[in-house]
Formats: sequence, C-alpha cells, structure tokens
Amino acid sequence: MRYFTKTIILVILILLTLNACSSTSKSANIISTDIMGVEWVLAEIRTGSKNIVLNRTSSKMKGFENSFTLYFDDNRLSGVGAPNRFFAPYKFGKNQTITVQPIASTLMASIHELEILKEHEYFNFLQNVYKWNIVGGKLELYTRNGDVETVLIYNLK
Repeated sequence: MRYFTKTIILVILILLTLNACSSTSKSANIISTDIMGVEWVLAEIRTGSKNIVLNRTSSKMKGFENSFTLYFDDNRLSGVGAPNRFFAPYKFGKNQTITVQPIASTLMASIHELEILKEHEYFNFLQNVYKWNIVGGKLELYTRNGDVETVLIYNLK
C-alpha cells in the first residue's frame, strides 16, 4: 500500500511540474523570439503630449551613439546608460507584463549629458516598466511615474 501511495504522489508531482514547465516555456519562447538575445537602442520617448526623438546622427547626440541601449538575456536586462553600464533582474508575466528589479550600475562620472534625457531619468523609466510590446519591429516599454505614462521605443541595433 505504501508503494502505491508513493507512486501516485510521484506521478502527481511530475504532472504538476510538466504543466508548470509547459506554460512557462510557451511564454518564454514567444518572448525570446521577440526581444531576447538582441541589442536594442532607444529611439524615441513618448510621454504625455511630448515626443522626444533621439536622432543618433545629429550633432546633439555626438558621443552618445552607443548610449541608452538595452539587452535581455534569460534572467536579467543590461545595457549602457550615458555613460554607465547597468543591469537588473527582471521577470516576464502574463499578457506581456514585466517587472524590473532594482537597477545596479557602474559609477563613472559623465563629462557631459544630453539635455533631452539624463541617465538617472532613463534608469527611473526602466525601473518602472510594467508592460512591453513589439510594434512594427520596434520594442515598446511602457512605464508609469505617478499618473504619467511614458513609452520607451527601441530599434534593433
């Protein structure tokens, strides 16, 4: 009788594990093919009535061509702010939700900053991301600061 009970419990645990893995792997496959494993560069910020375009060929962006990037791997996002490298653990949820844990970065001093976007603002946006989407091959990250929703729009690098 003990053997039978242990076998039933083992089968139930295996089925529960397989069920959990199958639902996780489906969403992970969709996510990985959409945004993981490639480098993204910030192209535009939409907030309220403002629309900020980061034209990387303009003289205002000189020296910032490789700034404000984003890369997703299996368990953390990383990239370059302006000038610091950063990373943070994250988790994808259902319905294209995302939760970003506290961001850690290097502590290099910036010689000059962009007027349109400061590094600490960028990190704050990322810290508050709650949803993602792919629209026309571009990654959109939705973030909220109080009542103001902001959309960070990235191009593939």
